[in-house]
Amino acid sequence: MYQTESWGSPYVPASGRNGVGSYAGGGDPFERIEQLAAESAVVIFSISSCCMCHAIKRLFCGMGVNPTVYELEMEMALMRLIGASSAAALPVVFVGGKLVGAMDRVMASHINGTLVPLLKDAGALWL
Repeated sequence: MYQTESWGSPYVPASGRNGVGSYAGGGDPFERIEQLAAESAVVIFSISSCCMCHAIKRLFCGMGVNPTVYELEMEMALMRLIGASSAAALPVVFVGGKLVGAMDRVMASHINGTLVPLLKDAGALWL
């Protein structure tokens, strides 16, 4: 399957493991995202209740890729509380530390044949 990290979950202390858990208290959140994205060949920022996030995770697992998944449950709940936009932009996928995009971009790359070479270059796929 895939490895799941909880980013912002109530079960992870504020400092989190390796700083995962919150970017509050210092540092630029964009830098933190870049850092997390660079730690694994494939990184997916997801929400567990999202069917598109589930589909993308299954796509990678079906290809034999073991992505690191950061579930953003708490952030999505906070966004809903304050009336911010929904999780429509999720999942967000990084391959080799580079942003691929949301589901539409990942699926387009898969269909046009550019996803597999990208995964091979990142060391996420050995075929």
